[in-house]
Amino acid sequence: MKIGVSSYSYSHYMQSTGADFFEVARLAKEQGFDAIEFLPLTKRAEDETLMDTAAALRRHCEELGIEICAYTIGADLLNGLGVPVEDEPARLKGCVDVCKALGAPVMRHDVAWKLPEGMTWEQGIEELIPRIREVTEYAAQQGIRTCTENHGFIYQDSSRVKALIDGVNHPNYGWLVDIGNFICADEDHLSAVRVAAPYAFHVHAKDFLRKSADAVDPGDGWFLSRGGQHIRGTVVGHGVVPVKECLDVIRESGYQGVVSLEFEGMEENLPAVVNGLAYLRRVTA
Repeated sequence: MKIGVSSYSYSHYMQSTGADFFEVARLAKEQGFDAIEFLPLTKRAEDETLMDTAAALRRHCEELGIEICAYTIGADLLNGLGVPVEDEPARLKGCVDVCKALGAPVMRHDVAWKLPEGMTWEQGIEELIPRIREVTEYAAQQGIRTCTENHGFIYQDSSRVKALIDGVNHPNYGWLVDIGNFICADEDHLSAVRVAAPYAFHVHAKDFLRKSADAVDPGDGWFLSRGGQHIRGTVVGHGVVPVKECLDVIRESGYQGVVSLEFEGMEENLPAVVNGLAYLRRVTA
């Protein structure tokens, strides 16, 4: 398996040093990653367009010899994210254009961060289907596959994401399988990954610590799962997620893409990423 890393994993480092995605790509290559995925780009300079920045970052990664495996975009197709909801598909099509300039074969977009008042998640899927199809049909014309992650509490359970993807029913639309995020919906990781694996377009390896719902509040960095358990991100391999077993299921399903490390813990950033990579090398050897 190729092991990649999400630029999100370097968030603390970027905030503390001012490093940009160009520097993070160099660092990821030096640390030994095969690939990198990027969060939404911003213009590198005032006299550049976003497409210029994407093309420059693509050339930079080609020179480094590190693959760009995905472009990861926030979205809310039930409420809108920074734009009216009716404009959200058009905004995402613009993101597809950036993804193409970047040279990434896959774009992940969210679908909803909350349900409109009175709407059930099942009703939400009916609203989402035509909007997601519009985006993925455009992306297919550009040679880009689109996918949604089990992410954001509403569409996080394996059964809900499966229902969403089955409802869209388009060969260009699939699942970014985050093996860690199922904990947010209090779902058994292995059972969920068995549901998700056949739909995988991209994979995140993430780990969490967990304390029971009746534990004293652990403090900063922790948040509550849907069922009230205390959870927080940690170094991949240090938490409760059965990482090796989940990746075995994904590999046995026939997935041949990149597995991206995603770190969002409180531990010191760069050692946490390096340790996570070493662990993933061991469990995928």
